[in-house]
Amino acid sequence: MKQLKIEASTALCQLQDAGRFGVRHLGVTQGGALDWVAMQWANWLLGNPLGAPVVEVALGGFSVVAEQDCVLALAGADLEALVDDQPLLPWRSFTLAKGQRLTLKQPKQGVRAYLAAPGGFLGEDVLGSCATVVREELGGIDGRGTALGKGQVISFAGESPALREVPAAMRPSYVAKPVLDLVMGAQIGDFSGTSLFEAFNRDWTLDSRADRMGIRLLGPELVYQGAPMISEGIPLGAVQVPPDGQPIVLLNDRQTIGGYPRLGALTPLALAQLAQCMPGASVRFRAVVQDEAWREQQGYLGRWL
Repeated sequence: MKQLKIEASTALCQLQDAGRFGVRHLGVTQGGALDWVAMQWANWLLGNPLGAPVVEVALGGFSVVAEQDCVLALAGADLEALVDDQPLLPWRSFTLAKGQRLTLKQPKQGVRAYLAAPGGFLGEDVLGSCATVVREELGGIDGRGTALGKGQVISFAGESPALREVPAAMRPSYVAKPVLDLVMGAQIGDFSGTSLFEAFNRDWTLDSRADRMGIRLLGPELVYQGAPMISEGIPLGAVQVPPDGQPIVLLNDRQTIGGYPRLGALTPLALAQLAQCMPGASVRFRAVVQDEAWREQQGYLGRWL
């Protein structure tokens, strides 16, 4: 058993895995890493199961000290990581000697970094996952849904593998204005023609009102002309349009049902891109059909085979 002692943390530093599934009929959301692509690359670097528990660090402010010599991996955002006072770039595994400090400071490119350990960090499984969902008080290292805090210890028990890097051609690019693929939904025909044109031909700005439940987008007012809806199940990435006409992209910690009309849902790859966008950033939507999104997803998953 090896351990890292947390010297600094924030409410946005949490233990996450692939998420909690098969329980939404109970009103329990899925949780899990917002950027699943970066999480899986972090685990790949160590030979872990791709959904093994990792530490999700949003916007920096996280620091740990190794209590034993170990090998760790870092993927996702460049948060100006340091090992003691030496810069550490993401997308690679690295050694941390006993007593050395790993610090993730602040965003340089992207928003969320993922720290992985051999075999995955140890947490308390609740309903099949240790994914932290603060609102529902589920998961985390204690099973109570609390974020990682100063003075806590995170543990892992896997064997240290050889060091390696994610090939440069495989690393996601956190471009300034990503185009996000959106699978069109059942209510899309109930929006005005002008609204549909603007939805896919205008920039949307990420509002500061954002968390792991969802991100509000600011832009042209979308006008829904259909009949009032009965609440229905909400998929990951659903783009809801409340009465003010400003869309909300629903994320991993979303509620399980809702009654607002939807343009559709972002693809998993689009959600990973969105998770790395800062408030104030601009994005655009691109309409796709389900078959196209499925082929793209399966092709991407082949990178880990």
